[in-house]
Amino acid sequence: MSKNQDLLGFIPRGNVISFSLVTMLFLIWGIPNNMNDVLIKQFMKSFELSRFQAGLIQSAFYMGYFLLAIPSGWIIRRYSYKVGLIVGLLLFAAGCLLFWPAAIVGQYGFFLCALFVIASGLAFLETGANIFIVEMGSQETAERRLNFSQAFNPIGAVLGVVVGSVFILSGIEHDEAKIAAMKLAGEYDAYLKDETMRVVTPYLILGGFGIIWSIFLGMSKFPKSRDEVKEDEHQHKSSVKELLRFPHFYKGVLSQFFYCGAQTCTWSFFITYVQDYTGQPEKTAANFLTGTLVAFGIGRFSATYIMKFVDPGKLMALYGIINVALVAVAIFIPGSIGVWAIFFTSFFMSLMYPTNFALSMRDLGHNAKLGGSIMVMAIVGGAVLPPIMGLIAEKAASMAIAMVVPLVGYLYITYYAAYGSKNNTERIAA
Repeated sequence: MSKNQDLLGFIPRGNVISFSLVTMLFLIWGIPNNMNDVLIKQFMKSFELSRFQAGLIQSAFYMGYFLLAIPSGWIIRRYSYKVGLIVGLLLFAAGCLLFWPAAIVGQYGFFLCALFVIASGLAFLETGANIFIVEMGSQETAERRLNFSQAFNPIGAVLGVVVGSVFILSGIEHDEAKIAAMKLAGEYDAYLKDETMRVVTPYLILGGFGIIWSIFLGMSKFPKSRDEVKEDEHQHKSSVKELLRFPHFYKGVLSQFFYCGAQTCTWSFFITYVQDYTGQPEKTAANFLTGTLVAFGIGRFSATYIMKFVDPGKLMALYGIINVALVAVAIFIPGSIGVWAIFFTSFFMSLMYPTNFALSMRDLGHNAKLGGSIMVMAIVGGAVLPPIMGLIAEKAASMAIAMVVPLVGYLYITYYAAYGSKNNTERIAA
């Protein structure tokens, strides 16, 4: 389809409805992803968790992505993008509804299981939606198209933090003396139970919305994407062995691993960093988190426009260098300056996931769906790195020093954007 037939220069006109329905999914999964950042703070209080234990929230969540990415890709290949997305929405809804019995039981492990089910559903959504958006139009505009769709993800992220800070965080933070007095009076267990029950209502509403949106998708008509047309024409079977012929792909998987880990680490511990170095209450710290997610959204939309004039790989390399510098400031100058440095990393990290995804998927042809599944598996970086960061923070007694974890991530991302994303398939094949 030629450019002059495309809406905004990158959306095929005949596919506007399916594009819009799928783009809405980016907003939907942004909500639970970033409510986790509030859950970490809340569960540290209601379950009296250490920072390492709280980091397991992200581990349980992103392990769902890791373990379900390949099965979701198989279902999408076997049936269709539409079927895969509907299955994902229903799994997501089931996980949200599990928050009610988890709160009644009052066991941290039950919540981790519910989060795992939510993430299992989101694995279907991310695998299907990202590949569908990349493959539904011309390869030349894939980065812009995916950045535009992904720009709705931070809107969901902001909603997640706002909903979490308003309906989950109570703002009640007792000191040790008050806690001791409540324990003596037999009031402490009831307080913890009340704090735990605060998480239920937002997740029940999310679950209901997931069911409704799955009905909308079921009633809509999806066009065949570029990779599906190629499969019909050639009937090739995709394989990991073939994907290893693409250095830009497997280097991109590692880059995505580091990006997801760096992003999750930054947002998961941002509230804690703000409180540690500025002494602000949890509600104010949560407002900082909301603000940095707004910056993230602005970064996504602005990157979509800037890519009209600047090569996506070069722009990601520049943003990577800037984030390396900002995280270094947060490490060596903790306090208000460090807080603002971390705050602005969200703007510059905003283009990294979609741009990294699209660069890695270039020229994969009939291997696109398998490659997309493996790319989504790289989200496991969000499961692996936060507990490591939490452990470093505990051992060093410093959240600033623990910021070395996202720093390493941005260093590799910068390398990939500048050098590793080049497609040398022809040379490898020879």
